[in-house]
Amino acid sequence: MEIRRYRSEDEEGWVRCRVLSFLDTAYFDNVLKEKETYDYPSIELVAVIDNQIVGLLDIEYETQERTVCSRGKGMGGMMWHIAVHPDFRRRGIGGKLLLEAERISKNIGLNRIEAWTRDDEWVNRWYEHNHFKKVESYLQVFIDGGEELKGVIKTEIPKLYPVQTFAHYIGEDIGMIKRSFKRVHECYCFEKQLV
Repeated sequence: MEIRRYRSEDEEGWVRCRVLSFLDTAYFDNVLKEKETYDYPSIELVAVIDNQIVGLLDIEYETQERTVCSRGKGMGGMMWHIAVHPDFRRRGIGGKLLLEAERISKNIGLNRIEAWTRDDEWVNRWYEHNHFKKVESYLQVFIDGGEELKGVIKTEIPKLYPVQTFAHYIGEDIGMIKRSFKRVHECYCFEKQLV
């Protein structure tokens, strides 16, 4: 296996790997048709076996404090994507990608990595196993039409009828939100200090 920097010709393999990697997670519907680009500098890595992209990791990082990360002091990096193709899991690929990203991050002067993820237990265990700490959370709420949507969204535009919506809930009554809507995910911020 080779861990190397992402190249533009990797885009199709990157997208395929990400889609397949997310299918059995709470992010199953977060499909990208092309690789994201970033406003700030980034560390973009891929894991390759037999010319196939089997893992990926993207970190966008700050050159000025609090321009990319949502918390912390000093220069941080936001890990937007980490994924391992399902046929290649449990081989340490994610950990190897992370180690290389951490090495690069330290060399450019970052003091921490931040990552947000939903409430997949196995994903959260991976972060904890790799010395990330849960530092914050909020709810992501998917609201379907019919009864769930009634009284939640209103529009001033004639003949426009919302059929579903996505919302962030940062309030205290988590139980009420979870009882009111079928699809609610707790979204966690994990942070790792780079020593």
